[in-house]
Amino acid sequence: MQRQASAPILSSVRLLIGPSCSTSVRTRSIHTSYRLRSHENPLGIPRRNPNPAPTLPRRGGPPQKSRIKGVKQIVVVASGKGGVGKSTVAANLALSLLTTSSLPRPPRIGLLDLDIFGPSVPKLMGLENAGDPQLNEDNKLIPLQNHGVKTMSIGYLLPPNPENDSPVVWRGMMVMKAVQQLLFDVDWTSGQGKEDLDVLVIDMPPGTGDVQLSLGQLVYVDGAVIVSTPQDVALVDARKGVGMFHKVSIPMIGLLLNMSHFTCSSCSTPHELFGSSAKFEKAANDLKLDVLGRLPLVTSVSDGGDAGRPIMVQSSKVGREVRSTMRDVGSKVWDWFSRRSVPNLGVRG
Repeated sequence: MQRQASAPILSSVRLLIGPSCSTSVRTRSIHTSYRLRSHENPLGIPRRNPNPAPTLPRRGGPPQKSRIKGVKQIVVVASGKGGVGKSTVAANLALSLLTTSSLPRPPRIGLLDLDIFGPSVPKLMGLENAGDPQLNEDNKLIPLQNHGVKTMSIGYLLPPNPENDSPVVWRGMMVMKAVQQLLFDVDWTSGQGKEDLDVLVIDMPPGTGDVQLSLGQLVYVDGAVIVSTPQDVALVDARKGVGMFHKVSIPMIGLLLNMSHFTCSSCSTPHELFGSSAKFEKAANDLKLDVLGRLPLVTSVSDGGDAGRPIMVQSSKVGREVRSTMRDVGSKVWDWFSRRSVPNLGVRG
């Protein structure tokens, strides 16, 4: 007998069934009651048969890693500690990849929010009240798009309310299955041309727990960016994050220092409000990792994120240093991809 979820969290989800670009799309409501929202289907997605479905091996050893269907390359943005600006960096990195590519055409970029309990991508990308995702003909979620980037988050599937603060109160089993659904039940090729994403940026939750382990065991990730602030309390957890990625064989692109300094309008001297960056430099040297950049404290970063306009789509003079640094980080990520060979792995999804 299948074990059911103990308490309904997602009361109902309204989904559009059919191709996203078709001339006629029929609509129906799906009530995600306890019957539909089992531990096997926490997002309430109509049943589909992914080929192959992620499974654990019968006789020891980790599952076989694969690529995500419709995605060429993956970069994860992570931190050992919460509150260091990781989600903001992930959103701005996705946008910087749009403008720093050497491809002969505009790149196709996606942003996946894997923070189940604290999804930030809907607000950061101006999609907080954009409505529910559609489903394609194969019952895969169709990403919501803004600022030229395709996005997916559990935040799009939560019951709407004026404060947008519906909680997800799940135990580990449902969280892990929801992560698998977000990884493999999203149609990143939706839209005209049905072409693969060039890069998927994954915004990770803080810590070194089940979500990070599941991603590292199931998906081949091309590289990781670790975000930290200068304080020892953040750098200790950043070191743990690097160690965790080494354990699951995810290569490190480098470290990014956030909230590095503040430059007031009356002088040109950087003020290191949260401590000397020397501690960060030492951590990077100890870990033998490149420093990708140092992001200053700028009010338009937080104000723009709250308004759904990341700093990379703004033009204010005060955000010029942040945009320049993030473009440099984007160029380094593209360079990282160009120097790596793509392993011959299967796809899942």
